[in-house]
Amino acid sequence: MPKLIAILNVIAWSGFWAFGYLALTGESYSPAQVTIAALLAAAGLFAGILAYLKLVRISERSGYAKSSNRTTKEARDAAQAQWGAELRNSKTVKGA
Repeated sequence: MPKLIAILNVIAWSGFWAFGYLALTGESYSPAQVTIAALLAAAGLFAGILAYLKLVRISERSGYAKSSNRTTKEARDAAQAQWGAELRNSKTVKGA
């Protein structure tokens, strides 16, 4: 499955670059052709990003790549609450 996603990733990025180039440099093309090329380039961009993110997730789960350093929800909420409290305190000190 990862090999299939990798192949789709390459095809998607190739489509993005090819159709993006056509959309940007297509002076002799009709507006409809440029629009279709831009839509195909956008589809290639989104498909390429999604395939890449899926490959990263697969490689982290398999142990091939090091996992991202992510905080837990509790640690993130505590840090945001602390930052918000510091921000409110600094505004009251400046306003006094």
